[in-house]
Amino acid sequence: MGNTSEDMLTTLANRLIRLERQLSEKDKLKFAEQANGFTINHIVKQLLNAHDPDSIEKVELGVKSNLRGQAPIEIEAAIEKGKQQLIEDAVAVFHNPDLRDFIVDIRKKYDQIIDVVNIDMITNIGWVKDQDAAANTTTTDFKTWIESNKDEITALQIFYAQDYRHREFSYKMIKDLCEKLKTEKPLLAPLAVWRAYEQLEKTNGSAKNELIALVSLIRRVSGIDTTLTAYDKTVDKNFQDWVFKKQAGTLKFTEPQMQWLRMMKDYVANSFHIDRDDFDLSPFNAEGGLSKMWQLFGEDTDAIINELNEVLAA
Repeated sequence: MGNTSEDMLTTLANRLIRLERQLSEKDKLKFAEQANGFTINHIVKQLLNAHDPDSIEKVELGVKSNLRGQAPIEIEAAIEKGKQQLIEDAVAVFHNPDLRDFIVDIRKKYDQIIDVVNIDMITNIGWVKDQDAAANTTTTDFKTWIESNKDEITALQIFYAQDYRHREFSYKMIKDLCEKLKTEKPLLAPLAVWRAYEQLEKTNGSAKNELIALVSLIRRVSGIDTTLTAYDKTVDKNFQDWVFKKQAGTLKFTEPQMQWLRMMKDYVANSFHIDRDDFDLSPFNAEGGLSKMWQLFGEDTDAIINELNEVLAA
């Protein structure tokens, strides 16, 4: 709101110090990304220096040295300008609305609100009915959030696309989506929503981690799956169908080829997509990497990679 008084900047600095103690290293890096590369500690130092007597004295000495012999009124004006510049430099980073939104959202994620004014009163005691109602609220809120963001977030656009199988989503897309969801709606963390679905309906498999859970949940909400199914189970079934179809004719995969195909299937089940660069990573690098893939599949290598990316996500 334009208030850059000493009390305001000191309060802001102290709040950032408390926030910095709560943040994970990942969130600290995200803060720096939004703050032009500056860390929280750097910004705090600038905020505190803006009205610090030593910093102000340094400005005054510098101006008087540079303007020695000038009229006093010019010197005073330059000193005031220098003091104002200290403040402007300290708060400049907050002119970025993305940083302001990030700070507000991340505080919601970490803050625990304790109401000491309104004393809790038991209004009802129950089991299954109350649990079902809470689970229904969670699943409904999750569906509402997903559908309200489906036109804004690339990962969700892919799931809602008509030709879903031919659109590629990456591990980073899902990870970023998960972080956005947990920041904006902490109570809708994927594993919590998964448990809510388990309370309400029969599910197929269990969520091995929150990213796999999130993909499975989106497939359920977007109508790709009619039953909440663990994504790795979906990939397993699609892989079996693909291998059966491939080998229904004259083509027969050798055991070394099947070993590589299974590794690729498992990789997609956990990372959602595979491309050439991934063969430099585990487990492929230990088995010979992309050169081994070429040795086994020859000119069909790229076609198999593309085909698996498509059919496993079906």
